[in-house]
Amino acid sequence: MGTAAAITSSLMGWQRIRFEVTEDASPGADGSRHAYTPSLGAFTAVIGASGDILIPEDRLRSAMLMARQGRVVLEEELDRMLGKQWDAELESFRYAGEGAPVRWLHAAV
Repeated sequence: MGTAAAITSSLMGWQRIRFEVTEDASPGADGSRHAYTPSLGAFTAVIGASGDILIPEDRLRSAMLMARQGRVVLEEELDRMLGKQWDAELESFRYAGEGAPVRWLHAAV
């Protein structure tokens, strides 16, 4: 298990937080991206050396077959494989710097 996967495994136990953990590719090994939101659950993808999400050929073939059978909409399935919903939910938390708007999070206990 890579470092990103170990961190993700620990953080998922909290279940009320949102997070994204990325492990860069290294010589001989692809990287990984893990994201979690309470409303969407977990997302994991393999990341290549250039930072792109790599989708295995068999997953693409399966998505195309399911779309032909009318079980899924191909574009929606590809968006899911790329983590589009997680990106949308996490985007507001990614930018930090002087003058950046602050989003305060509150928890009711």
